[in-house]
Amino acid sequence: MNTQLEQGAHQRIGEVLIARGHLNDDQLRIALQKQKTDNKPLGEELLDLHFISEQAMREAVSEAAGYKSIDLAGNVANAAALALIPKPVAIKYTLFPISFDAAAGHLVIVAANPDDILARDAISPFLVQASLIAGRRIIPAWRIAPSAEVLAAIDKFYDHELSIEGILFELESGELDINALMQAGVSYSHPIVRLTDAILSDAVSRSSSDIHFEPEEQFLRVRYRIDGVLRPVRSLSKTHWMAILVRLKVLSGMNIAETRAPQDGRVSLSLFGRQIDFRAASHPTIHGENFVLRILDRKLGIVSLDKLGMTDSQLSLLERMLERPEGILLVTGPTGSGKTTTLYSILSHLNNDAVNIMTLEDPVEYPMPLTRQTSIAETIKLDFSNGIRSLMRQDPDIILVGEIRDHDTAEMALRAAMTGHQVFSTLHTNSAIGSVSRLHDLGIVDDMFASNLIGIIAQRLVRRLCPLCKVGYSPDDTERRIMGIDLNLEIMIYQPAGCTDCEDQGYKGRLAIMELLRFDRGIVELVTRRAGLKELTDYALAHQFVPLAEDGIRRVREGLTSLPEVRRVVDFSDRMSE
Repeated sequence: MNTQLEQGAHQRIGEVLIARGHLNDDQLRIALQKQKTDNKPLGEELLDLHFISEQAMREAVSEAAGYKSIDLAGNVANAAALALIPKPVAIKYTLFPISFDAAAGHLVIVAANPDDILARDAISPFLVQASLIAGRRIIPAWRIAPSAEVLAAIDKFYDHELSIEGILFELESGELDINALMQAGVSYSHPIVRLTDAILSDAVSRSSSDIHFEPEEQFLRVRYRIDGVLRPVRSLSKTHWMAILVRLKVLSGMNIAETRAPQDGRVSLSLFGRQIDFRAASHPTIHGENFVLRILDRKLGIVSLDKLGMTDSQLSLLERMLERPEGILLVTGPTGSGKTTTLYSILSHLNNDAVNIMTLEDPVEYPMPLTRQTSIAETIKLDFSNGIRSLMRQDPDIILVGEIRDHDTAEMALRAAMTGHQVFSTLHTNSAIGSVSRLHDLGIVDDMFASNLIGIIAQRLVRRLCPLCKVGYSPDDTERRIMGIDLNLEIMIYQPAGCTDCEDQGYKGRLAIMELLRFDRGIVELVTRRAGLKELTDYALAHQFVPLAEDGIRRVREGLTSLPEVRRVVDFSDRMSE
């Protein structure tokens, strides 16, 4: 790190590192003793002794200086930010505009010395000019990074075309040397590198959850999954696909020579001033390798329980279930229904210094502090079942099992619950009550799982109506019948319209609809004697159970989503036949 930053810090670096838990008193004493003979800055001594990491040192210096730090080495440029500040100004004052949110007027600038008054005065005229054009004031937010990283970023990103359209024009007007791209140490100036990064950046900026690269016979289709629905965004020449695929495989740590077998990988990039992880998967098809990237945004992945959209009674019921010191809580639903988000929110709610939380996932999606997280690995025979056996020897209080897929995993999870642990997991079923028959199908004895289940949450994700363009209307007789509304009652619900803010989709963002089934003595008794689905449902409804369909209708009546959107993910066939 920059020694000037360290010397000018408002707090002692050693004290900050100890407060953060990265260093102990003995290690600091050893480093200070060594510093007397070496005459090096304390930070360098700690790094030389391998007492701390570069990242820990960076964070400590930033805290001491009063600014957040950014690792520029893994960042992707933002063209809108670069356009605001000329390159000569950036070089002269060692600063780099990293991201710009035009809607909020928020510009993030990384500098070696954020307190430099001359630098702030130098960029002021450019920000005033941009504010006049944008029609809103642009407010800079300063971050800190070593001068070497700032200068490297300036050299790497300035003077290169960064928009997708501009890069495509550059590719079509020049010759592309794929062999050069496949060599190690490819320069960022290569248009394929910039095109790939621009697509990833564009997908993140549009709040996509997945990016699909789909080769057809004559072209390459690029689609984003936004709010749970795939949208075509680009059709590229097939001639570019091999080079793009090589770039994606290099980023993901895959074998670029392997084209006939599926591969998995992972990418971590800094976009818009925050860390974004991508889970990558390739799959061979008749037209070439299909490539899908799952976007894992840590900022969006973990939300507090009260932000999940539950009613007060649902939240109270969930908190009551979490008070039980042992047992299993299951979250069910199809792929992409938000199960992982709910589980992480529950773990975050329970996470503190007094408990040991351990997870077994496929793979780990969002790193959490104070949590020991493990990805399963079939190559070393670490599956869910064997992993639970290992976790049990680590003195856990709370265990998260990514998914119950088979009899062995279910049995081991139940044994963990029977020995006094809280266990959380997911199960692929359509409803909370339907999970009972699913566990029976897995070969688990009814009275064994019934007495150890805390409860079951079933959920779906529905698209949220755009608040700027949604249109109100009076539901027709069929819609009233589905919603259980009197035919003569005056009521207004909403449907999508489309505007520029929601890209003419009528929807923007998603929300969860849920049903919560708490396993009380009555449910346990019914399950133990193998009661039928109707009897279980009647009992649950008589004890404040709210089905998924009813929770969806609640969201429709609140004006947050539309009835067709809820019907897209929830079965209303029983109501249609009534």
